[in-house]
Amino acid sequence: MKEALRQAKKAEKLGEVPIGCVIVKDGKIIARGYNRRNTDKNTLAHAELQAIRKASKAVGDWRLEECTMYITLEPCQMCAGAIVQARIPRVVIGCRNPKAGCAGSILNLLNVPAFNHQVELTEGILQEECSTLLKEFFRKLRKIKVQKV
Repeated sequence: MKEALRQAKKAEKLGEVPIGCVIVKDGKIIARGYNRRNTDKNTLAHAELQAIRKASKAVGDWRLEECTMYITLEPCQMCAGAIVQARIPRVVIGCRNPKAGCAGSILNLLNVPAFNHQVELTEGILQEECSTLLKEFFRKLRKIKVQKV
């Protein structure tokens, strides 16, 4: 999770919402990603999707059945769906996303019994650090917006 936080800080330096992700296989990081939606002007430029794309290339398969994803913030519906589709067996999240989280906050797309794949979820790893990074980012953003008015 510490490396996922480092990735989130890369996003923050770009002025992006600081979300970071890493994918691990056999105890080694095989892919990293961070939020780049505004930078790339692309709805799909979420940390998880970037990491999944890189991990698939690294293992030479779209199935990531022996991997674990570490993500600083609970995934949205798009990313949760991609995690299920990639057959990632385990996801570790830093903090919940009460406004858009789809690993239990709003929905739990990672564990829909009707799907052919369910994901083991571990949460709260470095929760305070992950949460604080996001809260401080949005606090600064609100301050900048107020100053512009």
